[in-house]
Parts: sequence; structure tokens; C-alpha cells
Amino acid sequence: MKLQRHPDNPILKPNPFNEWESLNVFNCAVVHHNGLFHMFYRAQGLDYISRIGYAVSTDGVHFNRLQQPILSPQDKWETRGVEDPRVTCLADEERFIMTYTAYSPRGITPMFAQSTNLIAWERMGPLVTEEDNKDHVLFPRRIKGRYVTFHRRPPGMWLAYSDDLQTWTDFQPLMGPREDNWWDCKRIGAGGVPIETEHGWLVIYHAYDHDHVYRLGACLLDLDDPACIIHRPAEPIFEPQEPWELKGDIPNVVFSCANPVVDGTVYVYYGGADRVIGLATAPFDELLDYARYG
Repeated sequence: MKLQRHPDNPILKPNPFNEWESLNVFNCAVVHHNGLFHMFYRAQGLDYISRIGYAVSTDGVHFNRLQQPILSPQDKWETRGVEDPRVTCLADEERFIMTYTAYSPRGITPMFAQSTNLIAWERMGPLVTEEDNKDHVLFPRRIKGRYVTFHRRPPGMWLAYSDDLQTWTDFQPLMGPREDNWWDCKRIGAGGVPIETEHGWLVIYHAYDHDHVYRLGACLLDLDDPACIIHRPAEPIFEPQEPWELKGDIPNVVFSCANPVVDGTVYVYYGGADRVIGLATAPFDELLDYARYG
């Protein structure tokens, strides 16, 4: 199973006329809501401070963006940037939750923010503090009455649970690198929002090997107990091939924070070499079959 690159790639590039996004745009969240694709992308100017910009599209390919970021560094956790947003729609609560990484001399901190309109965001605080932790993304509904999030304690993916999105408990490892596997043998982390299917949670994740090449993989988790892995195929579904994926600010990287499903197609948005944003797609049924049997 391989994702197919869109012929218009890369679909978003740095904007030299906006200082804050003049160097890199990458690692974006995308939500399909009310018929529109809403993108939240990490952007850097020459100061290398990450901010989060907003763009909107009717077709998921051609985006119009705001001229100012919607989230900029604000407090002690964020002095060097806000990075790698993922956005979950909590449909039954009529709100959106953004997970993002705060970067400062203190280190990297996994943070939460909420919105009802996708433009104005209210910070909610951290998942944890004083540890190397990131790549967190919230499941789209409560499971057995509790919120569930992925997060990363190196080198693997973990789960955490909360009653209120403020206090997180029951931290437990989910899956780690496979030392005997060629592409996900060094470190792994979550991608976009888990996709609920009748067969389980379809999850796209990233991994890198000993040569620091980032690829994407897929797995399937139990609906009622996401700590239970139903199947994890051995092969990746996507790897860097294009020149702009192989060469950039960080070479040999495809890194996804978004995989919305629209009209039977999975849209996988990804950062290419930490420089631009690309799009790859797959039929939902085929990707699910691969996660089940691949």
C-alpha cells in the first residue's frame, strides 16, 4: 500500500513577503469542516521562531492564507516557538482541540488549546512538564468516558487519559521502534487524528531509521481499548522521494500531522524536508485493508 502524491505538489510554500513565514512552512493540521479544508501550519522566518498560520481551501489543494499567524509564542514555555499542530474536532462538544509543541530553553512541552471557530484559540495548558514529550494528538471522542491522547516519550508512542483535558493520568506505552525492522527501528511518533472505523482506530504514524530517514506507517487499534494493537504492518506506506522531500532544512523527511477523510479519500498532508507542504492521498477502504491485513 502506497500513498499517491498529488500532481500539484508542493501545495504550500514559504511566502517571502511575510517575514514570519518566509523560510519554511511545514507540519500542518487540517480539518474538513462545513465543506472547507482548514489548515494550520507551522511557519518559520529567518529568526527560526515557529508560529502557526491559517489557510483555507474548497478543494484541499489550493489554499488561501491569512497574512498574520493565529498562534505565536506567548508564555515561558513558548519563547522559541509553537510547533507541529494537530487539530481534533470534538463534534459532540462543538469545539476543536489543538495540540501543539511549545519550545523554549526549558525544552519541549506538549500543549493544548481550544476553539469554537478555528481562528481564535484559548490556551489550556500542558499535558506534562519538565520532560521530553511531544507528538501528542487527541482522539476524536471520549473512550469509556475519558479523553485519550497519544504522546511520545522517546523512543515510542504512549497513551494518556483525562476526565477534563487538564489533568492527565494512566500514562502507558503503546508501541515502540522495531529494532529488527528496517524503517521504524529508531524512533516513532503519532501522525494525525486517529480515524474511527468499524474495525478499529486507523492510525498513521511517523518513524525514522538509523540514517534519520522519516517515513510514514499505518496500524489499527482496538476501538474500546486503544492500548490494544490489532495489527501493525511491517512496511511503510510513504517515504521521501521527491527532491523537495530529500533536500531542505532537514533532509529526508516526510512528516504528517493530518489525515482527514473526505468523500472516501484519506488526505495525508505532510511536511517535506521541513521546508514545504505536500499532499498524498489513498482510497480509505484500501488504506484500512492494508492496516488490517498488510
